[in-house]
Amino acid sequence: MQYGPAVRRRKLGAELRALRTGTGLTSGEAARLVGWHQSKVSRIETGASGVKPADVRLLLDAYGVRDAELRELLVVLAGSDEGAGRHHWWHAYRGVLPATYRDFISLESQASAMRTLETSVVPGLLQTPAYARAVTRAAVGADADDRLDALVAVRLARQDVLRADPPLRLDAVLDEAVLHREIGGPEVMTEQLERLIEAARLPQVSLQVLPFAAGAHIGITGPFVIFSFSSTSDLDVVVLDHLTSSLYLERKEDLQAYTDAFNTLRIHALSPGGSLDYLAALRGGA
Repeated sequence: MQYGPAVRRRKLGAELRALRTGTGLTSGEAARLVGWHQSKVSRIETGASGVKPADVRLLLDAYGVRDAELRELLVVLAGSDEGAGRHHWWHAYRGVLPATYRDFISLESQASAMRTLETSVVPGLLQTPAYARAVTRAAVGADADDRLDALVAVRLARQDVLRADPPLRLDAVLDEAVLHREIGGPEVMTEQLERLIEAARLPQVSLQVLPFAAGAHIGITGPFVIFSFSSTSDLDVVVLDHLTSSLYLERKEDLQAYTDAFNTLRIHALSPGGSLDYLAALRGGA
């Protein structure tokens, strides 16, 4: 397990190495093409050192990479503060966001699909403003209101990935406890249930409720997120949230284990249609 920045460097380096070898170039030949020493290419490819976005573009040009989506993703993994559009909007909040949260948002903004198990709260991408504020206030405690406002604004801004073109594909499994944990009061929960019902009807969202009747299940150890990328599966990553940080798992064995776990959870959960019926019934009784 590694923290986000190290994972990004290593994944970026591995992808650049694969692109180089695909052209038939040695690291020394690649270095000469861009006017570097061979050791710089090696350090970048092993993730031993960071790399500037401009240097990533230089390598991609040398390797003849023209895929705009792949180029943008690799530049983001380099930690770019540049770029157009909303891919980098979170940099305006650098003063209030931990580095691991910024890494999470950068991955989320570039992913093509996200699979998530939630055992305590509604996924951030599906939260209403009032629910998001209540959850955030509980997490940050008695912090100043301006910081609370900024954190809520970030959480709501993240939801734009579901309205992008193309939108993020979201597959979410919610433990039934999420729906019965009253956060923010009855009115907030009723509004949140309505938001979940709306989201469950979106073509890019699959929402399943894991009922109490499922008993003990593989997800009781805690929530997790799996990000997938259409450009290359080598960049897929699992994210585990902890109280003060996020941990990133990148090994193929870990990815497969969590993918298998998520598939198992989906089998034991209500179907998307059955989950929508359950949400509607729960809202009706709210």
